[in-house]
Amino acid sequence: MVRGKVEAICDNILNTRFEDIDRATVDNTKSRIIDVFGDMIGGAVGFGNQALVKMLQNWSGKKEASIIGYGIKVPAANAAMANSIFCRSFDWEPLVVIIDGKRYPSHTSCTTVPTAITMGEALGISGKELITALVVGDDLSARLSSANEHPWNVSMQNRLNFTTSQPSRPGISLGMVTSFGATAIAGRLLGLDRKQLVNAFGVVLDATGGNGSGIWEGATTFKMNQGATARNGVVAALLAKGGWYAGDDPLFGRDGFFGARGCDHPDILTRELGKKFYVEVVFKPYPGGRPTHVPIDAALTLRKKYNIDTDDIEEIIVHLSVPAKYGHYMRPYKVGEDPTADALFSYKFSSASALYRNGAISKYYTPDYIRDPKLQALIAKVRLGDSDKPEGAELELKMKDGRRLSEYVDKAIGEPTNPLCREFLLGKFNAQVEFSSMVSKKDAANLVAMIDKLEDVDNVQNLVRLAVKR
Repeated sequence: MVRGKVEAICDNILNTRFEDIDRATVDNTKSRIIDVFGDMIGGAVGFGNQALVKMLQNWSGKKEASIIGYGIKVPAANAAMANSIFCRSFDWEPLVVIIDGKRYPSHTSCTTVPTAITMGEALGISGKELITALVVGDDLSARLSSANEHPWNVSMQNRLNFTTSQPSRPGISLGMVTSFGATAIAGRLLGLDRKQLVNAFGVVLDATGGNGSGIWEGATTFKMNQGATARNGVVAALLAKGGWYAGDDPLFGRDGFFGARGCDHPDILTRELGKKFYVEVVFKPYPGGRPTHVPIDAALTLRKKYNIDTDDIEEIIVHLSVPAKYGHYMRPYKVGEDPTADALFSYKFSSASALYRNGAISKYYTPDYIRDPKLQALIAKVRLGDSDKPEGAELELKMKDGRRLSEYVDKAIGEPTNPLCREFLLGKFNAQVEFSSMVSKKDAANLVAMIDKLEDVDNVQNLVRLAVKR
């Protein structure tokens, strides 16, 4: 029975047709592609990324696919790595899979979308095939996430001293499930058969790793997970096509994905397989970790309501509900070796910066903007407090004139129940194009128009030409 699940998963990846995918998923996927192209273009100039590009240039190799923004062509695996790292650089990409009402903080699109685009360019595939390969890869990642109870959450909380609970078995990292999604995309596009795809999954299983520790440390490595999973997925598919054998069952075998970790809900792996497709559904309105968007929304509302001058603020209190008191967002704020990484995952920075700048876009998360002395003085006035609300956060301002102003937000904009409108999504895209100055406004507009009609595009190379310097 277990072996049958692996075969069914592979057959679904290799045999799904564009016509099998429902319209809502197709439309969502187009929006995610627009969003991720913007994230890659904007992220191309992110902290440390020029060094990455220089390294890949020095490596040389077959010119198969483009590094977005720069237009430099390198081997497809290396381009997929760079483009995925760009996408995560300001933590502004789509995320969150919802299955049976449960949320999974998946961070899948910032690997799978660049991988699909990169391999699509290298192989000259159609827009329909781009959508199809991307959807089946995302669907696999989502099903793998939900099949396990995610003990990695407990592991992370334990490492950060938020709980003394101990996981009952080894955890599953986000990179593990995303690696399988990237491998599925590359394997389908390379024309692997079922046996080869099984081997590719076995190869990538032994290549995965990383704990995401860079987020806690404010390290540039927080975005390496996306690059590594993209590159590993492409390499795994290529090795499998070249004849590598990696065992009969990479999922349920003794040393397989679920072998030591357990599979709590094996039914989800094949339930409505090929009929129901799970993809990410939350679109971020602002850079930074999703929990920081709640106080940002509150800050922008307060600015609009009261026309606040931040010089008049005596103290800022971010009242956090119990669910919001998770992880790295509460860590002490500093301006470290990578100021962007420190800022993206900080309640204190996000709240103060949104109040000070009256907005939240990529350039506000760059070192020069972050180091602004007036902003840093405002951040020093922020403290974290408690909230008795069931979720979200309340932002309270104590003004020098004695007023107390507050705004409560349960969920930030961008949820399926309160989605980003088309105008907001395109505004975000265009802001990143303007920020990086790598792509002309004309090319950016043509890129969006082409993605809107992606099923009519003959060759994905036509998309990529509009997303690089010319």
